Amino acid sequence: MTSGGNASMQGEGSGWAGGAGHEAPGRYDVGGVLLDRPFRIRRLGHFGFNVDDVAACLEFYCEWLGLRISDPQDLAAKHPKRDELKALGDTNLYFLRHGTDHHSFVLFNRRVFNALGRADLLPAKVDLNQLTWQVGSLAEVSNAIDYFADHGIAINRVGRDMPGSNWHVYPMDPEGHRNELYYGIEQIGWAGTAKPRAMHERGFRQRPGLPQVGELTEVERLLAQGIDPSSGYRHPETLPAIHDVDGVLLSRPFKVVRHGPLRLFCDDIDAMAAFYVDRLGFIVSETVEWRGHRCLFLRCNTEHHSLALYPAALREALPWAGPSTVLSFGIQVATYRQLRAAVAWLQVRGCRFVDLPPALSPGIDWYATAIDPAGHGVQLYFSMEQVGRDGLAAARPSRELPPLAQWPAAIPATPDVYMGEAFPGPWG
Repeated sequence: MTSGGNASMQGEGSGWAGGAGHEAPGRYDVGGVLLDRPFRIRRLGHFGFNVDDVAACLEFYCEWLGLRISDPQDLAAKHPKRDELKALGDTNLYFLRHGTDHHSFVLFNRRVFNALGRADLLPAKVDLNQLTWQVGSLAEVSNAIDYFADHGIAINRVGRDMPGSNWHVYPMDPEGHRNELYYGIEQIGWAGTAKPRAMHERGFRQRPGLPQVGELTEVERLLAQGIDPSSGYRHPETLPAIHDVDGVLLSRPFKVVRHGPLRLFCDDIDAMAAFYVDRLGFIVSETVEWRGHRCLFLRCNTEHHSLALYPAALREALPWAGPSTVLSFGIQVATYRQLRAAVAWLQVRGCRFVDLPPALSPGIDWYATAIDPAGHGVQLYFSMEQVGRDGLAAARPSRELPPLAQWPAAIPATPDVYMGEAFPGPWG
């Protein structure tokens, strides 16, 4: 596989090598199942960046990659210093999506973010606005608030956001990244229209009492007031649907079907691992030693990893790594053929590609790493290894990816190719 080999961990709450441990097993009743924590993270929900050039990033993610704006939220619209904020550039917070979740990606003008005083929340090198994880119920969110308080973990805020309608708690990791655990997010259907602003009345900035009314009850009451559900924002597609993508005509020769994993540089990888494994419940799929650097790959479901932790010193071995704590993040397309097409599509548009050594990306056999306008690595791939009930990642021989121009037209199948979470809706 890679130099240093493979150290896989097994089981719910198995901890990690060198960890401080956790509570006695089965302390918390989560939906009738006894777990080590009062919640269970199911998947990566969304994340976002504070960037200097919003327009360039919107072009890259929307026009080039095909994400859609679900809601632009003007944070200066009702602010007492509206004119001062407008002088700093685009004051919109852009919620973007690749599927039916209201948002899977967020973009924010860094200068506006700082002017609103929010920069005090994050260290200067952290341009990751937040990283968000889905849990299974509102009760899990509520119980997580007490859990984090009991363990001395700083909480940034709790409540429910509009747009998006997701109930949440925001714990901070040891190096200043804002995590969000959430239940329920608005789903955007076949019409492509988000909830109108008139339906945003039930936002919360405090811990909600339980139980709460369901989403359907909320919507029925608002519709009875005469609110037009089709009056919300709808993303305008600017490119013609001329590409035959496995039988469907799309505006690009590929479809983004998943986002993640996230890859973070860490000053103290042990402290970060203790937070994400012992406190949030991630499982170590694999540990890799590369040029003397220990790297951890963590999963929250069956995917090989949804979060990877790298020591900050490794940055010096990657000449393209920028000053951000984000090494890269993943964008999954539907097929290998689409991966090759996506690379060619971006190359024609002048996108820069760099080498991410295969040893630093176990679980993903074929990928290409593009650089976005803000300097983040965007790892395009089509399939990730799935870890079974035994909790063991597959042993893989050491290998190198051929140059992009030498990729074959077709590749042999692996046992778990095209497995894992399926994209539920139509591509276009």
